[in-house]
Amino acid sequence: MNKEAIKYERQRDEMVRHQIKSRGIKDPNVVAALRTIPRHLFVSEALRDQAYGDYPLPIGEQQTISQPYIVAEMTQALDLHKDDRVLEIGTGSGYQAAVLAEIVFRVYTIERIRALYIQARNLLDKLHYHNIVMRCTDGTAGWQAESPFDAIIVTAGAPEVPAKLLDQLAEGGRMIVPVGNQHSQDLIKIIKDKRGVHKSNLGGCRFVKLIGAQGWKEKRTD
Repeated sequence: MNKEAIKYERQRDEMVRHQIKSRGIKDPNVVAALRTIPRHLFVSEALRDQAYGDYPLPIGEQQTISQPYIVAEMTQALDLHKDDRVLEIGTGSGYQAAVLAEIVFRVYTIERIRALYIQARNLLDKLHYHNIVMRCTDGTAGWQAESPFDAIIVTAGAPEVPAKLLDQLAEGGRMIVPVGNQHSQDLIKIIKDKRGVHKSNLGGCRFVKLIGAQGWKEKRTD
């Protein structure tokens, strides 16, 4: 292992110890995933020395890679199992998809911005995440052909829970979605069972806007 690899491995260990485990993330699969994945490869070279910091970072196209803790919190809240099929809305850098792929059987992830989709696809292929399937389209419509899903995670703030995503959640399924206005949201956990849909609030958060037919409308620039 070269000096650079050793440096980043040390930073991952410190991130997990100070930002993840100390804040109550106890799921061993989530902890192991964050300790394993080279997060610095999911940001630009200019930002790599900040990749393990306790904050989000820009990834281009006015999008961000989420703070490590929020990735861990959302992943743990999904109560994942190794045979789960998970839908992610908002691939972004691909980091959250990689975390999920370390834990579950298959990840379906949708990104609406083609430049980010291509960048994430190339990196995830390079890292041999063969259990991740990707599409470039409006994520708010979900992925009907592959539904139902055991879990759904939305990595952008929505004005309300997208109805089509809820329809694609399996009985016994879990969904995590930030819901609120365009500046701040609450992290909502949804459990769907025979009795209906049950929601709980995991606390405040701040994400970029979920753009799409069942999200915020994209502003025209012309």
